[in-house]
Amino acid sequence: MRARAVAALIVVALLAAGCQGDPDEPRFRVPVVGPADIEVDTPELRAMKAAAGVAECEPGTGAPVAGGLPPITLPCFGGGPDVDLSGLRGPLVVNLWASWCAPCRHEMPILQEFWERYGDQVGVLGIDYEDVQSVAAMQLVADTGVTYPLLADPQADLSGADPVPNLRGLPFLMLVDADGRVVHRDYVEIKEVAALVELVTEHLGVDL
Repeated sequence: MRARAVAALIVVALLAAGCQGDPDEPRFRVPVVGPADIEVDTPELRAMKAAAGVAECEPGTGAPVAGGLPPITLPCFGGGPDVDLSGLRGPLVVNLWASWCAPCRHEMPILQEFWERYGDQVGVLGIDYEDVQSVAAMQLVADTGVTYPLLADPQADLSGADPVPNLRGLPFLMLVDADGRVVHRDYVEIKEVAALVELVTEHLGVDL
C-alpha cells in the first residue's frame, strides 16, 4: 500500500514538472504536416494535354524587374519546362483559375477566343491555382477549348508574393507589359472579348 502511495506521489511530481517551464511554449507539440503532394505532370495529364492541343510552356529570358512578377518557379501543367515567372515579358495576360471556380468555366473560352484573335500581339498564360483536382482541371481545359500555355500553382505559392496580393478568390487577372512590370491586377471575370481588349489597350498600350 505504501509503495502505491509513493508511486502516486512520483507521478504527481512528474506531471507538475511537465506543467512548468516557458509559458509561451506549447505543452503538446503537434507534428508539422507538409503540403499535399499534388501531381501536375503524370502520364494521364500529359495525354490529356496533348489531346486538347495545349501549347507548350515557354520559360522567360528576362531578369527580375521592380514591379514584375515574383521570382517563383512554377511547373508547366501537364508536363513541360518549369517557368520562372520573374523572367516573363509581355504584353501578356495572366489568368489565375481553378477547376472549382464557376466563373472561370465561363471565362476561359473567352480568353481562348482572345488568344486566337490576338495571340500574335498579346500572349495569354493560365495558372491553375490552389487546385487539388489536377485531372478535373485538365478536363476543364479540354471542355472549354483552351490551348494557350498553362502553369500550375497547387500550393498557392503566388498568394502574397508581391505584386500578387493575398488571394481571396478567383478568377484573378494580371497584365504584364513589355518590360515585365505588372501594370494591372484585378478580381474580374472577363465576360466578352471586347472587355479584355479594352483593358489591354488601356493598361498595356497595345492597339488591337
